[in-house]
Amino acid sequence: MPSLAQPAHPQIAVSAAIFREGKVLLTRRARSPAKGFYSLPGGRVEFGESLHQALRREVDEETGLEIEIVGLAGWREVLPAAPGAGHYLIMSFAARWTAREPSLNDELDDYRWTSPDALGDLGDLKLTGGLEEIIQSAHRLIGA
Repeated sequence: MPSLAQPAHPQIAVSAAIFREGKVLLTRRARSPAKGFYSLPGGRVEFGESLHQALRREVDEETGLEIEIVGLAGWREVLPAAPGAGHYLIMSFAARWTAREPSLNDELDDYRWTSPDALGDLGDLKLTGGLEEIIQSAHRLIGA
């Protein structure tokens, strides 16, 4: 797949810290950016789409899950690390799993439900920057 040229302006993206039975869903990126890193499902907001619409669409496309959005857990800015890399503002939301089992698309190659309290004990798993803070904030919003 040819790489697409990045826009010359920041892009808005969304992600979801999805909780089910006290655990949060981590997904591993199968492609760049962040290939091989565990993170939260999500992606770019399309023109004319609300943040919540984009979040539900991205979660459905990447994992097949249905969710209930609880609230904004935080945000993160990813600056271009190399020429041609993207600049993203990622709005991360706390959400509850409501239906279906994970069915990953080709953007992801692994998932795991993990206790938010065990994030520091995941051994050699590579986590995207700021992930632990977003998950802890989302955990407080969920009240789990």
